[in-house]
Amino acid sequence: MSSAPAKSYKRIFWERFSRNQLAIAGGVIVVSLFIAAIFAPHIAPYDPSFINTKASLLPPSLTHPFGTDDLGRDVFSRMIFGSRISLTVGLVAVGIATIIGLLIGSVAGYFGGWVDNLLMRLVDIMLTIPTFFLILAVIAFLTPNIYNIMIVIGVTGWMGVARLARAEFLALKERDFVTAARAMGVGDIGIIFRHILPNAMSPVLVSVTLDVAGAILTESALSFLGIGVQPPTPSWGNILTLGKDNIEFAWWLSVFPGLAILFTVMGYNMLGEGVRDALDPRV
Repeated sequence: MSSAPAKSYKRIFWERFSRNQLAIAGGVIVVSLFIAAIFAPHIAPYDPSFINTKASLLPPSLTHPFGTDDLGRDVFSRMIFGSRISLTVGLVAVGIATIIGLLIGSVAGYFGGWVDNLLMRLVDIMLTIPTFFLILAVIAFLTPNIYNIMIVIGVTGWMGVARLARAEFLALKERDFVTAARAMGVGDIGIIFRHILPNAMSPVLVSVTLDVAGAILTESALSFLGIGVQPPTPSWGNILTLGKDNIEFAWWLSVFPGLAILFTVMGYNMLGEGVRDALDPRV
C-alpha cells in the first residue's frame, strides 16, 4: 500500500496563507498599489501637474472623483501618481535597511565573541535613539528630496533585521550542514552567504514586509511636515498638507490621502502577519 506523496513546502505555505482571509485582503491591497503605481499614466484621468485655477477646490464629482486642490489639480490623479512615491520609498528604503541589517547581523551571529559584542552594542545605541527624530535631524542638513528620504530611512531602520539575522545565525551555525561545509574546506564567506543566509531568510522576509508599511508611513509624515517629497511632485503626505491648510472647506484633501495611507499600511501589515503565520511551523 503506497503512502500519499508528501506536500511540497510551497504548497503547505500557500494552503496556510490562503486560509487567512486578512492576509488575502492585505495581498489584494498591496497588489492594487503595485498596479496603480505601474499603470499610473493610463489610470489617472488628468495630468497630475496640470493647473486650472478656474476649477480650484471643487468637491468630489463625476468629473473629479476626489475633488481638486487649491490650484485646480485633480486630486485622484495626484494620488495615483503619489502611489509611485510610496511604493518606491517603501521598497528602496527597506531594501537598504535589509542589506545593512543582514550584513551586520550575519557577521555578529557567525563570528560571535568580541565581534558580536561590538556590533550588538552598536545596535543597542541605535535603538536608544528615537528613529523619527533621528531622521528629522539628518534631513535638516540635507536637501529634502525622494533620494535623500529613501537613504535616510534605510540607514536608520536596519536594527531589527540585524537582530533577527543574528539570532538565526546563532542557531544555524551549529547545524550539521555547516559542519559538513567547513569540513569540505568552504571558507567563512561561502558558509555565511551560500549555506546559512538562505536558511535564515524566512523571518527576515516577514520583517521586510512589515517594515515597508513603516517606511511609507515615515515618508508620508515627512512630506506632511514639508521636509519630505517636495511639490509639485505628488505624494500622499504633501496632499495632506494642503488638506490641513484648507480643512474648513476642502475636507476631501484630508480624507482621501489619509484613507490611502491607512489602507496601505494596514495592507502591508496584514500581508506580513499572514506570511509569518504561514511560515510558523507551530501553526
